[in-house]
Amino acid sequence: MTLEEKLAQLVGYWSDQTTDAVAPMSGEMAPPASFEEAIEHGIGHLTRVYGTFPVEPLERARWLWEQQRRLVTGTRLGIPAIVHEEVLTGLAAWKAATFPTPLAWGAAFDPELVERMGAAIGRSMRELGIHQGLAPVLDVIRDPRWGRVDECIAEDPYVVGTIGTAYVRGLQQEGVHATLKHFVGYSASQAGRNHAPTHIGPRELADVFLPPFEMAIRDGGARSVMNSYAEIDGVPVAAASELLTGLLRDTWGFDGVVVSDYFAVAFLESMHGIAADRGEAAQLALDAGIDVELPSGDAYLAPLAARVRSGQVPEELIDRSVLRVLSQKEDLGLFDATFDDPPERIDLDDAEHRQIARRLAEQSVILLSNDGSLPIEGARRIALIGPNADSAESLMGCYSFANHVLAHHPGTEFGFAIPTVREGLEQRFPSSQLLVSRGCEVEGDDRDGIGAAVGTARSAEVAIVVVGDRAGLFGRGTVGEGNDADSLELPGVQRELVEAVIATGTPTVVVLLTGRPYALGWLLDGSHPAAAVLQAFFPGEEGGTALAAILAGDVNPSGRLPVSLPRSAGAQPFSYLHPILGGPSDITSADSTPVRPFGFGLGYTTFAHEALEVAEQVPTTGSFVVRVRVRNTGRCPGADVVQLYARDTAASVTRPVAQLVGYERVALEPGEEAILAFDVPTSRLAFTGRALRRIVEPGDIELWVGPSSAVKETVARTELVGAVHEVDSSEDRIVAVRVESVARPTPAA
Repeated sequence: MTLEEKLAQLVGYWSDQTTDAVAPMSGEMAPPASFEEAIEHGIGHLTRVYGTFPVEPLERARWLWEQQRRLVTGTRLGIPAIVHEEVLTGLAAWKAATFPTPLAWGAAFDPELVERMGAAIGRSMRELGIHQGLAPVLDVIRDPRWGRVDECIAEDPYVVGTIGTAYVRGLQQEGVHATLKHFVGYSASQAGRNHAPTHIGPRELADVFLPPFEMAIRDGGARSVMNSYAEIDGVPVAAASELLTGLLRDTWGFDGVVVSDYFAVAFLESMHGIAADRGEAAQLALDAGIDVELPSGDAYLAPLAARVRSGQVPEELIDRSVLRVLSQKEDLGLFDATFDDPPERIDLDDAEHRQIARRLAEQSVILLSNDGSLPIEGARRIALIGPNADSAESLMGCYSFANHVLAHHPGTEFGFAIPTVREGLEQRFPSSQLLVSRGCEVEGDDRDGIGAAVGTARSAEVAIVVVGDRAGLFGRGTVGEGNDADSLELPGVQRELVEAVIATGTPTVVVLLTGRPYALGWLLDGSHPAAAVLQAFFPGEEGGTALAAILAGDVNPSGRLPVSLPRSAGAQPFSYLHPILGGPSDITSADSTPVRPFGFGLGYTTFAHEALEVAEQVPTTGSFVVRVRVRNTGRCPGADVVQLYARDTAASVTRPVAQLVGYERVALEPGEEAILAFDVPTSRLAFTGRALRRIVEPGDIELWVGPSSAVKETVARTELVGAVHEVDSSEDRIVAVRVESVARPTPAA
């Protein structure tokens, strides 16, 4: 291969690159060359063929097959391109299914269902000739002010790791590759700002931010990793060889391909200031371990070629990455593909997609409070109020095709069905009169509609107020990439609207459609709280239908908070994984206690957790079994998320006051009980010691099961005995949960 042919394999080509804000600072980069110029030496990646404009999928597939044939037959080497797309909430293509946002995956606590969703997305990718999906996001949430929280799964690294790994397995079982992002530390941005510096110590990096990536690589077999835009303690990740090569490849054994986040290589010059020009930026990134520059070749083409020819960059570095890319293409079967038969028909939103979307939406909705007003029964007049009550956009996340791309193409239909909350309620309550009033907008200070909304609420038996966010990018919307917040109050005048409706005395149910948790103490624990509050994190195309079913009582809400519900913006950053000094005390007047803790969620039934059992002593190596009895103590069927927590009561470094060890979703009929057995590897209790090695120490461990991280409903203790155990990288870290027995209530005589 010539040098030009090698470099061509290390870059993407974005034929549809636009100045529209669908990638950070895309308008400041060089426009793409013509396709004829680009394919002269081949192409490594084709960037967002379906996901930049609303193109008819079948027509675009025929175009794509033709371009791949041109690469095979019209270039000297005949190497096809990898096609990559965004797949965070489903395939980001026109007319494709839109699933709940990842924060809702975390709320559902159901890895098996997320794996099914990943497989459905992977099938759509494969049918359209797409090979690599830019998901999942494995950033651990630290600060809800950060706009990209809706792309994340949870504030707990084990939840992020297990659910993210399930998504990887599902996607890749369809013969396509997942891309883990953003490696690493992106979500710890200073003040919750996008593209901000991060200040993470090596222990926090190892114990909180890295485990999800390691799990997805070791347990999920992820084939691609994308770097983070972050700089950690002054070192941009895109130039951090200690992370991208030393840790990722040498320690973890990753043998896939590392791709840059869009324009991240060029940002080493323009945003971080550690490179004098694009050529030096390319050298730094390539040496660190970034194999492929996306979305285009701003640094890895002419600037890098000049450095190679001047002797500043050894060509062996180029060869290293080219071999990785060619191996990936071989794994994907591209060298055997002929591209003779583009698809003739395809359904990107078939019955399976919708069934998964509906179930995931139902399982992700969290009941934060309820005075008995839910479920709604027998109401003849229902007031439906709020800017999100009849909005399809408010059901979808930032990386949905509708909010990511179609926002730049007003008037273009979504191309798939997405009933709003209003439409869901109309279908579910056909005999009730639905009185609709918008009240206000999501953003802005226009209060003119609040008076009419108050009148609507007074004339109804129950009021449902649907408020929250509008996802978008870079200042277009209230949450999403580049839409960071310095306040955690509901945007605009929505709080005033809610308070005015509650003040009417009509029982008021508040439904939150958001991409981040907001400070809701006034709504949940204030002097005039709402009758009930439902939290939905952008529940996707079936979200309106799912919410209607929950409001009616057809579905028992079973979501749990994957992130603490904050007290205020000033209490951030916060995590339930805090040491003693990270919690409230008498020596500070500031209170960081969340309004609702991690793991919290109510339902229309109740559960009891009893008889937690564990051996009195367990060795620091191996595993141990924890058993607990869970019982449905209410009068209707429901699903519980059984949460096992632990605390190392005295360790050589400070440890969290609570750490989720394992979890399991279990469905029970009224009066039914089950014995759950958690097989816990001691590596789940490992931490990074003073010597910066992962260890399990001997000592006392407190274990408990409860309805959230803050409640110890049933408690047991064990002692880890033996020598300090240094955890081997091959040791299992997954907690296996078995339902050992199910006892049904004895019928009354």
